[in-house]
Amino acid sequence: MNTFWNELPKPFFILAPMESVTDIVFRHVIASAARPDLFFTEFVNASSFCSEKGVASTRGRLAFTDDEQPIIAQIWGNKPNEFATMCQQLAKMGYRGIDINMGCPDKAVVKNGSGSALIRTPELAAELIAAAKTSGLPISVKTRLGDTKVEQWNEWIAHLLAQDVVNLTIHLRTRKEMSKTGAHYELIPDIKKIRDEIAPNTLLTINGDVRDRQHGLELAKEYGVDGVMIGRGIFNNPFAFEYTVHKHTRDELIQLLNLQLNLHDKYSTELGPRKFNPLKRFFKIYIREFPGASELRDQLMHTTSTTEVREVLKAYNATP
Repeated sequence: MNTFWNELPKPFFILAPMESVTDIVFRHVIASAARPDLFFTEFVNASSFCSEKGVASTRGRLAFTDDEQPIIAQIWGNKPNEFATMCQQLAKMGYRGIDINMGCPDKAVVKNGSGSALIRTPELAAELIAAAKTSGLPISVKTRLGDTKVEQWNEWIAHLLAQDVVNLTIHLRTRKEMSKTGAHYELIPDIKKIRDEIAPNTLLTINGDVRDRQHGLELAKEYGVDGVMIGRGIFNNPFAFEYTVHKHTRDELIQLLNLQLNLHDKYSTELGPRKFNPLKRFFKIYIREFPGASELRDQLMHTTSTTEVREVLKAYNATP
């Protein structure tokens, strides 16, 4: 299938889908700072989407704007019939592609038989991919090397490549390793060799410990991968996707925080009330590495609304 994936620059850069992080608000903040080539949504549960009671909870997760295109919906679950129903609806909603989460190590997700638990049930994983393809959209997969042992990567990755997905993103750790060990970059040449043998048209994207675009370019040059996904690196540097590295000022960082506050309020009005407390996890992204940052961040952590945050920032800016 010739899709927009084939028109992306090489290597292309993706902001990793992260639970309660990469929503419509934060994606626009990152786009303002330094835009990646591709956005994924937070991962969305197929059972909730297909349930009369749960569908409302997916509305905010699936919200996007035209300026985010091409945007990919990332989904998770373990029921092929629900995948088929959901993916067909996602196509009608205007998504350009669908990514299946087969790598989440969260205990609740794994207990459900979804996410990285699918590594243990490869036949079901194949059924889910086939069900998603009924949407007519290009289907990609994000996964890990294996369940508990690194050595499991060969059989699992080969199985996924045999399913003819348009892109395979590999977080270069096992489920058991979580993010406690370094990413296994040393395995990329062998993974790439198997990709070339089984599915030469499937794009290969790597994820894990990538700091920024410059680091990603180094990895892509060394290993010859097609794409690079940045996840936790964005918490250390919201400008991670910029082409030219330079030290950003305190005012630039606070400006991004103000943009997030404004977008939080905007989408609270347009899409329904958004909880305030989850915003606090973002303060450490912007309020850091400048004199007084620690004290300012502590004040912000005691706020209860976007209005209070703005008041604290205003008082800080007025301080000599």
